[in-house]
Amino acid sequence: MIWLAWRQFRAAAAAMFAALAALAAVLAFTGRGLADDYAAGIAACTVRGGGCSAYVQQFFHAHQVPFFALTAIMLVLPALIGLFWGAPLITRELEAGTHRLVWNQSITRTRWLAVRLGLTGLAALAAAGLGSLAVTWWSGPVDQAAAGNHPGFPRMGPLLFDARGVVPLGYAAFAFVLGVAVGMLVRRTLPAMAVTLAVFAAVQAAVPLLVRPHLDTPVHAAPAIAETDVEDLLFPRGGGSLHLVVKPRVPGDPAAWVLSSRIVDASGEEVSGGISVSTSSGPCAPPEHREQAERRGAAPCFAELERLGYRHRLVYHPSDRFWTFQWIETGGYAALTLGLAGFCLWWVRRRLS
Repeated sequence: MIWLAWRQFRAAAAAMFAALAALAAVLAFTGRGLADDYAAGIAACTVRGGGCSAYVQQFFHAHQVPFFALTAIMLVLPALIGLFWGAPLITRELEAGTHRLVWNQSITRTRWLAVRLGLTGLAALAAAGLGSLAVTWWSGPVDQAAAGNHPGFPRMGPLLFDARGVVPLGYAAFAFVLGVAVGMLVRRTLPAMAVTLAVFAAVQAAVPLLVRPHLDTPVHAAPAIAETDVEDLLFPRGGGSLHLVVKPRVPGDPAAWVLSSRIVDASGEEVSGGISVSTSSGPCAPPEHREQAERRGAAPCFAELERLGYRHRLVYHPSDRFWTFQWIETGGYAALTLGLAGFCLWWVRRRLS
């Protein structure tokens, strides 16, 4: 039975693992140099002083094409496993009627399905594990640069979290068994593939938005508005409100996943439409000359905002929760996978004919 299942699956497995092996070879060849370049650049800008923000931004922009391409590959890989390994696994047997031939031998329905689920499921885990290991290792320096580049792409965020660590294994296992279950219910290959893609895409979009933020209690903080965290500052001429936009970034933890970022006043109310502070005179008055602006800077204005009680309110998950969330979410997908596998085994015994 295992031999027969392998013969039917080996072509698809060979194609997948050949592609992943080629990708891993390219990443292994270029990854060490990438890490050395990033470490050398950080060391150089640290010695010079003045911060490394310019270098980090330059490094990210220089490598953003492979960064997004590899992330897209890891986001799509579980879906491909569900579409091309899961959905047709049983459906093509049902369409051709060959499942009845196997059942008329000494093979029970449960053993027939269990062997297919076990063999192909292990291959799905191996494929996702190989891809995630290679991409996570290669992307380490670019991930660090991306977290500090505005708009940041923290590893805890929805884009990168699904493509790093152990979560891709959970996604791959879930997508595979989901495809099998849908195929057994629909009993047509193309419709089963379409339904599998729709359901998996919905789950992949819903979990980061509705589930992951609640895996732990978010941290609430209200630090002073720092000049280094300002994205846009507009001094209106002739008075009026001060327009200020801050980056959604946690001081000291740029890789944190920020759920909410807003400016609040001394009473804790969100500021909208501008900050009520004197811009006709005082620290927040616009400098009249360029030389004066360069000499004075905006520091006195930010000191005045802090005195008046304006703060940057943040709700976020710290970056050190990355692996905790990875294991929790992977465990959740493992539970869903086992539930769907149990449903498939029950369905093949009771309902499928």
